[in-house]
Amino acid sequence: MNELKQFFSTADKFARHSGIELVDAGPGWAKASMKIKPFHFNGARTVHGGAIFTLADFAFAVASNSHGTLAMGINTSVSFVKAALKGTLYAEAREQSRNPKLASYSVMITDDDGDAVAIFQGMAYRKKDSIMAATEKSES
Repeated sequence: MNELKQFFSTADKFARHSGIELVDAGPGWAKASMKIKPFHFNGARTVHGGAIFTLADFAFAVASNSHGTLAMGINTSVSFVKAALKGTLYAEAREQSRNPKLASYSVMITDDDGDAVAIFQGMAYRKKDSIMAATEKSES
């Protein structure tokens, strides 16, 4: 878990910029949160779909990299089922299947009441590199 936290705290600058925090993670799963701020809103005064997608994508990234192998998203989809207006959003990613090259994940995005806000599906390509080797390459 420490290696995973280190990787995402240094490598994922966009998630940090968006106000996303890693709550917890383990092999094949992750939970992240995002406290809703004024910059997350769209013109309709609901949380922008891109902000919700970013939260889900971050949880997906952590879960898919949780085995220590660098994984890159190759296909995703999201369905928005409830408008988010205030509070904190949570994304919990769970591994559905994994083989040496591909892995599939589902992510539930919920609000403070536990109501579903969005449902995300993602497929990742698992590379040969470790996540720490990727960090070392990006630092050089």
